[in-house]
Amino acid sequence: MAEGRVSLVVADDHPLYREGVVRTLAGETGFEVVGIGASADEAVALVAEHMPDIVLLDISMPGGGLTAASRIAGAYPTVKIVMLTVSERDEDVHAALKAGATGYMLKGVGGGELVQVVRDVAQGASHVSPALAARLLKEAGAGRSAAVPADRLSELTDREREILLLVADGKSNKEVARALDLQEKTVKHYMTNILKKLQVRNRVEAAVLARESMRM
Repeated sequence: MAEGRVSLVVADDHPLYREGVVRTLAGETGFEVVGIGASADEAVALVAEHMPDIVLLDISMPGGGLTAASRIAGAYPTVKIVMLTVSERDEDVHAALKAGATGYMLKGVGGGELVQVVRDVAQGASHVSPALAARLLKEAGAGRSAAVPADRLSELTDREREILLLVADGKSNKEVARALDLQEKTVKHYMTNILKKLQVRNRVEAAVLARESMRM
């Protein structure tokens, strides 16, 4: 991989869509597509061969994208996983996060949003399409029994709590930035700190815990 470039593997069994994703990413400064596959087995093999920074997986490809995600997360934990799918099913989102994905995007997104999410994930952020995240939060609150220990919550600054409350309402980083008159990149840095302090993997888990523990 070239110095300073984000290396990517793309696995999807729909040639036209896959080619569009590859073309979009390869045309961006700082990205390098190092492998292209069409199945779970191919995705795992490409990750093993190239050790990319990020792998983009379709859920419904042969062998199953969720299976590929679990195998990759288990064997190559430093590789970040983003699911690209048409599925809006809650169980698929939950399964993807449980399998180790740090991103879940619907295939209807435009090229600009795809590029931005991949950049965010490369920088350590997580992403679930805002509409899906908001719906999950409404359904997940009563399902969890464990609240965040008080000592973890106490580590959050007033600004971090303010941001977390907005995220728990399903707002994106851009919407949070607009609401608090901050730069979007500043919100991303705050979210990285919040996830570390709460010891959760992504913004969805953080928001669910916040809704319960802060009794929003």
